[in-house]
Amino acid sequence: MKHALRATVAVVAAAVLVPLTGITAAAAPTPIGPDGGAAGSAWTAAHDGSQQYPNVFIEWDVPITMSDGTVLKGNVYRPADASGRPIDTPTPTVVNMTPYTKLVSNLGDSALAIPGLSDALLNFFRQVNLSGTPISGLGELINGAGNGQLRNFTVDRQLIKSGYTQVVVDVRGTGFSQGEWDMLRDREQQDTYEVIDWASKQGWSNGRIGMNGISYSAINQVQVAEKQPPALKAIFPVVPGSDLVDDVLAPGGGFGFNFIPLWLSAINGLKWVPDLASIANGKFDTQWLQDRIDNPFTYLDVLISAYTSQKMGDLDPRVTQMLSDDSPERRAWLGDPSQIQAATFVYGGWHDLFTYSESQIYNDIQLPPGQKQLMMGNTYHVSSGADVGGPGAPPRLDVLQRAWFDKWLKGIDNEIDSYGPVTLKQQGGGWITQGGFGDSAPASQQSEYRRMYLSSRPSGTADSVYDGSLTSEGSDFARLSVSPGLTTLCSNDAAQATAGVLSIIDACAKDSRIAETNALTFTSEPVAEATTISGPIALHLETVQDAADGYWTATVNDVAPDGTSTVLTSGQLMASLRQVDESLSSRSANGDYTDPRAFTDLDMREPTVPGEVTTLDIALSGTEAVLQPGHRLRVDVFAGNFPKGLPIMPMLLDTGFKPQHVQLDPNRPSFVNIPVRGRTGW
Repeated sequence: MKHALRATVAVVAAAVLVPLTGITAAAAPTPIGPDGGAAGSAWTAAHDGSQQYPNVFIEWDVPITMSDGTVLKGNVYRPADASGRPIDTPTPTVVNMTPYTKLVSNLGDSALAIPGLSDALLNFFRQVNLSGTPISGLGELINGAGNGQLRNFTVDRQLIKSGYTQVVVDVRGTGFSQGEWDMLRDREQQDTYEVIDWASKQGWSNGRIGMNGISYSAINQVQVAEKQPPALKAIFPVVPGSDLVDDVLAPGGGFGFNFIPLWLSAINGLKWVPDLASIANGKFDTQWLQDRIDNPFTYLDVLISAYTSQKMGDLDPRVTQMLSDDSPERRAWLGDPSQIQAATFVYGGWHDLFTYSESQIYNDIQLPPGQKQLMMGNTYHVSSGADVGGPGAPPRLDVLQRAWFDKWLKGIDNEIDSYGPVTLKQQGGGWITQGGFGDSAPASQQSEYRRMYLSSRPSGTADSVYDGSLTSEGSDFARLSVSPGLTTLCSNDAAQATAGVLSIIDACAKDSRIAETNALTFTSEPVAEATTISGPIALHLETVQDAADGYWTATVNDVAPDGTSTVLTSGQLMASLRQVDESLSSRSANGDYTDPRAFTDLDMREPTVPGEVTTLDIALSGTEAVLQPGHRLRVDVFAGNFPKGLPIMPMLLDTGFKPQHVQLDPNRPSFVNIPVRGRTGW
């Protein structure tokens, strides 16, 4: 197992790495409940109450010169006295590196800084409740904005007024910074390291640096923390990724057709917004303009090549480099969180773009629990924090961020290191705390993996291409066929791939019955009592292709007595990329995969032979869910996943858009390997 040595390493880390922060951490953190108990109330009061300093002073567009001469621009937010003058006392400093231009951050901050309006607006966002309506997802998007997401994305003036400096920097090639956008690769990672070093040496900094931010600005926190800058003591990444190709660029080989074009277009569009103030005062940066002219639409031409080149040999080399395990790009996008020494609090979501990485980051960090923490909400990318802040739920994200930095940057003994260390929103249930997740959980919290076999016996519960069963009794003989289609336009995966925007439509995001009309479904008997599913899931599928390739997608669902079919987790795989990387994979005690990580590498392609049985092992992201009594477990199988994924053109043509087949055979059974706790009655 890939995490077999984790417990031993964590003990060593507790002795060796904790002193590197300069602050003594609690030796054995004790969970105090999802809401933090009395400590959680104190964290909220500390954040929301009167602060040490009444004002914020902003220094705009401060030039920061990198080692290669490229000039980045950053806004510096400092605590200020009643007259608006910045204080003289050096403070801990929180850095945010953004590709979405600090101008956008400033606009958001300006809206939140209007006296009287900001508190009223945030309170309104928090209290919107559309549950019970067909658009409850819209309410959740709004809730996330009020529960700390906006302050994490922009700046948190309450944090600054409490005695922190915040620095928001445009990454190279974006915003007002010079250079070519490097898209989270080596040069950009070096920039982040150098910005941390620069910030630690400024007169307004006491040399202790933290980082915050959401999405891209969370990923670069994890990346630079792996490089161990001496001044970096704590990070608070909200929805970070660590394996960017398998997370979002091309999971299972299915290129991110929905999200990637929107994301590239947004950053490439925003980077052309000029610094109007510099034009007005005669200090316009002509190098900035030249850099934009030289690189007008970074990586959009790569995307065009992926979908216009009909042969592998005709692809832009950058496409093949993206899909090659040993390329510089791929190495830069594949992190190694085991190298992180800064205290790390990861917030993720069960339907986020980076769900797989979020728990893996926590599990791979070799720090003692408490000094590393994981929180997973039942949320999407843009609804992060939607389900915190209420009764029995964790404190808001801005509250947790403040408590985290108070502990690790200021040395305040506020018990945040006794929180969690793993705080999870159970799908179908409430919030819980655990000592770990997946194979890092204590033995008493471990789930038992068991096979549930795909059977052609009708379950009588689904309106699908074929309504089969999930059973513990083994499989039977049958060949079940499914064709590529477009019903996944209305699906949980489509909502996920729009970063959660389509989650406002409950009939798609929270109920798979529309999507299932073009799927094979396999449904269990109802569970006898509340049954927990906790950990990563693997689907072992015997398939037959009618062409040289096939595009397979699977979901695991919770089916309510009224028929509502709610996705808990999903995974996808191109049949030609079925080879499993054993070094990154894990298995249960009986040898079945629990997390089969395929090589997303064009050099490892194995075209399928039409008509022959091909074995696939599909990884589904880890999840935490409760099947309530009377609910059923379901596996959906699709031939495609548009618009979330679409193979690059040469691979798409290899599928021939032909039907795909699941070959059921008791001698070569297809099954899902499910981690369960409780008496299922199956």
